[in-house]
Amino acid sequence: MIDDKKKIVRTPLFPLYSEVQQLITILDGSTKQAVWSMIKALFDQTGTPQNSVDWSNPDEWIENKLKGIEQTLAKKIWKDSSNKINPRHIYGSYLFINTYELLVTDSQGIYRISKQGKEFIDQKQGITRKIDEEEGLPQLLSILAAHSPGKRGDLLEEWSEFLLVNSNYGTPSTIKDTLRRRLLNLVERGFVAREGNTYRITDSGVQYATSIDNQLTEKPHQAVLKAIKGYNDVQINGLRERIENMHPYRFEMLIKDLLEAMDYEDVIVTKQSGDKGVDVVANYHFGITQIKEVVQVKRHKANITRPVLDQLRGVLPLHGAIRGTIITIGGFAKGCIDAAVFPGAPPITLIDGSTLIELLIKHEVAVKKKPHALFEIEESYFDNSNPETQIVENS
Repeated sequence: MIDDKKKIVRTPLFPLYSEVQQLITILDGSTKQAVWSMIKALFDQTGTPQNSVDWSNPDEWIENKLKGIEQTLAKKIWKDSSNKINPRHIYGSYLFINTYELLVTDSQGIYRISKQGKEFIDQKQGITRKIDEEEGLPQLLSILAAHSPGKRGDLLEEWSEFLLVNSNYGTPSTIKDTLRRRLLNLVERGFVAREGNTYRITDSGVQYATSIDNQLTEKPHQAVLKAIKGYNDVQINGLRERIENMHPYRFEMLIKDLLEAMDYEDVIVTKQSGDKGVDVVANYHFGITQIKEVVQVKRHKANITRPVLDQLRGVLPLHGAIRGTIITIGGFAKGCIDAAVFPGAPPITLIDGSTLIELLIKHEVAVKKKPHALFEIEESYFDNSNPETQIVENS
C-alpha cells in the first residue's frame, strides 16, 4: 500500500486515470511477465529518427511486429478497450499500476485485482485522494489557482521548486513532462478546463485543491484559493466588458500597447482611412531578420468571415509585409480559420477575444498582477526524528 514516508511525485509518464481503470480490468488474469514481455518487445522496435516506426494503427503493427503471447495480449488490450488504448503506449499505466499495487501477482505470477485496485476502478475517494497527494496533484491545483488562467510556462517555476524538494526529478525536460501529463489528467477529471494552450482551474478543482478531512468547515487555504479565483474571474469579466465598450480608435491603441509589450518595434496606428483595412503596422525581429506585420482590429462580437481575411492578405504587399494578424473581441468563422494558413499564401494569425484577454493578462497590459504570499509551517523543522532536534532536546 502507499507509504507516506516515500518521496512523492514518483510516477513518470503519468497516465490518465480512465486508461488505468480500463487496463486494470483488461490485464486481470494475465501474467505480469507476459505484460512486461510485450512492453519490452515493443521497446526493442522503437526505431530511430532516420528510420521511424508508425505506431498509430495497432490493427496493422500488432500483426506485423508481435507474435505469440505478446501479440495475443496486445490484441486483447486493443479490442477490450474498444480501440481506445494503444498497446504501444501503456508503459506509464503499467508503472502506475505496479507502484500503487492496483494489480498484484498471485503465487503463479498472474495479475489479480487488489482491494485498492477495485476501489480505484470504482473511483473511491480515499484511494484516489491518497494517490493524488503522492503525485502532487493538489499542489499543482494550488499553483494553478494563483495563475488561472495560465499556460504551462506560467506554472513551471513553482512546479519545479515543488519537484526539487519532493521528488527525484531534476532535469528541465522531465519537469516539463510531469507538469504536462498531470495537467491532462486533471483536465480529464474536470478539475481543470483547457482552451488551446491555456489552463483554468474549475470550481471543483478549487474544492479539491486542499486535503480532505472529516470536518465540514472550509479550511483557510481553500478559502484563499476560492477568493483568488473568484476575484480574478470578476476582473477578467470586467476587462472583457471594458474592451467591448471601448471607442474603436482607443481599442487600436490598446493593441498597439500590447504589441509593444510583446517586443514588437516601430508600432504605428494608421489613419482611419486610406489603409484598406490595416489598423496597425509593426516590425518584429526573428534573430537577425526583421519582419513587417500588419494588423487589422475588429471590435465587434460577430464572427470574422473569409472575405475579411482575403482583403488583409491582399494588401500585405502595399505595406511591404509578409504576414498579417486579425484581432477581434469575437471569434472566427470556419472558412476564415481554414484559410488562415494556406499553401503558397502569406500566413494570417487569428486572435479571438479569449486569446486577446490571455495576452493582455500575460503581458500585463490594462491589468496588473499583485503578488500574494501564503506562509505555511515547515513541519520538518519540528520533526522529532531529526537528529539535530533530538540533540537539542536531550542536552
